[in-house]
Amino acid sequence: MQDIEKFVHGFTRFQQQYFSDPQTLPDNLRVGQRPSTLVIGCCDARVDPMLLTGSAPGELFVVRNIANLVPPCTPHAPPGVSSAIEFAICNLEVARVIVLGHSHCGGIRALMGPRTPVAETDFVGQWMRIAEPVARQVMRELAHRNSAEQHHACELASILHSLDNLLTYPWLKRRVEQGLVKLHGWYFDIEAGALMAYSARQQRFLPLVCPLEPGRDAPLGRYALML
Repeated sequence: MQDIEKFVHGFTRFQQQYFSDPQTLPDNLRVGQRPSTLVIGCCDARVDPMLLTGSAPGELFVVRNIANLVPPCTPHAPPGVSSAIEFAICNLEVARVIVLGHSHCGGIRALMGPRTPVAETDFVGQWMRIAEPVARQVMRELAHRNSAEQHHACELASILHSLDNLLTYPWLKRRVEQGLVKLHGWYFDIEAGALMAYSARQQRFLPLVCPLEPGRDAPLGRYALML
């Protein structure tokens, strides 16, 4: 019950901030949403895109799923994620899409480890098949690395895999080619409190926001191979 009370008190603070004066209620809450950005993030409770970016209600259109994956555009694509992407691009006309991955991802850990379903339905295993090509490539090309390094590489590579899959949606690809939509791959390092971004020019992830700790290097550039 204490958790429920905390949530109720949290809504009360939200109410006081945004609804105490109807005259100052933002239009994007009153009459509809006009977000500029679609964020495809992970369900992980530690990785809330609104909290991480300091965004206000109405600024982000957020899709969250296990391991922040994007299924390719096929007739059998999972409609939940695909329909949200379609709505964000075709109806809301967002200007950018950010695939937001993170360290210590449980979905990637399940993908890289032995197949041991935790339930008879194995929905997690079925969903993570989207990233199986990435896992196979990491295991093949980084076989000499330890499991932690392989998991880290797979977390990064799965972001790029999702960016590639976004371009299989024809209406999104057209907008990217026309310069109407920008695609971004971000990686949140939970231990360092740092944010990395993929650079297509350098073909690697680079620090976007460095750790606060003085003297600590950003956790990138540790591998000769960045997938």
